[in-house]
Amino acid sequence: MDTDTSEFSILIRYTKALSTALGYRDMMTRLHSDRVCELAMEIGVRYGLSKDDLAALRVGAAFHDIGKIGIPDHILMKPGRLDGTEWQAMKRHAEIGEKIMLSMELPGCEQAARVIRGHHEHYDGGGYPDGLSGKDIPICARIIAIADSYDAMAVTRSYNRAMKHHAIMDVLHSEAGAKHDPGLMPLFASFIETSPRKAE
Repeated sequence: MDTDTSEFSILIRYTKALSTALGYRDMMTRLHSDRVCELAMEIGVRYGLSKDDLAALRVGAAFHDIGKIGIPDHILMKPGRLDGTEWQAMKRHAEIGEKIMLSMELPGCEQAARVIRGHHEHYDGGGYPDGLSGKDIPICARIIAIADSYDAMAVTRSYNRAMKHHAIMDVLHSEAGAKHDPGLMPLFASFIETSPRKAE
């Protein structure tokens, strides 16, 4: 899918180095980010985002977890649930990711950085780091949140087993209006059944 625009083409080209760095730091996160990017782009195209917004979505989704580069190994690689202190440290990855993207100082990085910062905000205001709600959360961040949640439940990790597709969708539908944008969930549900990214 060609989403390069004059504003974002340079940023997209230069962020390839970030993707490589993330892979060396944590390949699981790199692969997760690649899958989230594919899902998010499917949502964005069907939603009718402009070319510039699709480019911001592509960069934001591919690097939504880039801030995990700044999380200590004993937290990032912990083979189990995080305790309260560890979870507070992990939550900093959204802000760290924003700073990493801003440091690129290229056209489009500010929009992509806002998306990265906001991908853990919840529609009802219960997310982090800013407690944004509803339409105050950038649309690209709301899209990534759904793709991120889906893939996180679809893949086995050290702290949870992969869930079946129907079980994941039950969770996502139950979170519509709270964690996720209720206007985006029907759109996601309409194509995920035939998507190559559908969980088995």
